[in-house]
Amino acid sequence: MSESRLPTSFMTPGTSSFTDFLGAQAPDLLPSRRAVPPGDAGDLAPHGTTIVAATFDGGVVMAGDRRATMGNIIAQRDIEKVFPADEYSVVGIAGTAGLAVEMVRLFQTELEHYEKIEGTTLSMDGKANRLAALIRANLGLAMQGLAVVPLFAGYDLAAGGGRIFSYDVTGGRYEETAFHSVGSGSLFARGSLKKLYREDLDAEGAVTAVIQALYDAADDDSATGGPDLTRRIFPVVHVITADGGRRMPDDEVSAIADRMIASRMRRPDGPAAELV
Repeated sequence: MSESRLPTSFMTPGTSSFTDFLGAQAPDLLPSRRAVPPGDAGDLAPHGTTIVAATFDGGVVMAGDRRATMGNIIAQRDIEKVFPADEYSVVGIAGTAGLAVEMVRLFQTELEHYEKIEGTTLSMDGKANRLAALIRANLGLAMQGLAVVPLFAGYDLAAGGGRIFSYDVTGGRYEETAFHSVGSGSLFARGSLKKLYREDLDAEGAVTAVIQALYDAADDDSATGGPDLTRRIFPVVHVITADGGRRMPDDEVSAIADRMIASRMRRPDGPAAELV
């Protein structure tokens, strides 16, 4: 047998789950299988902060701020926290940044592997369940302070609309209605969206609403970074519709952010909701 030939296990039909295959063939490569010294390791690694998602008539939008913190220090000002999972879904990360990015890459590979093996894409619920399993596998590290709590969203081709899923550190999966946020500034972001969100929003309106929500989160949460006008660093925004997903170019995001900040010069607390 040639030394370059793949092992038999790589050529044998089996599970459509890449994670299960990796766990059987090279378990040490899974993030959740790596040993961490006893104690709380949460302050040793940068953390991602606030992710916001909202549905609109025809799709869903997700945005993330660009700040990563390590304790009371700003570890990075331009980190990216929102990634395409496949053509019709995105995942945003909050929690331990390094583990979260690795989990996203594994999730992307999991979805691609399933599509190649089965010849079809996973359903939206199937994708959400696969991500829940990856989070559940990380529970041991989460108990040591290295938690990963993503937000998942996408366009459901079967249902014909955008859907949003949140999770807890145990892998519990929860479908959200209309909008949701995770991370240290999520409380303030959701409060902002409660007054800004409307069911008749179009894509641009939904993007404006989530950028407003991130601004409000940054206004009250020190770990969330608002638009950086001097460095021209703005939130990462993905829009997913029946035509697929796309990351909004920085110039489009900055144009919306610039208009929003100009309006905040007149009204620092942002637009007010109607009382009735």
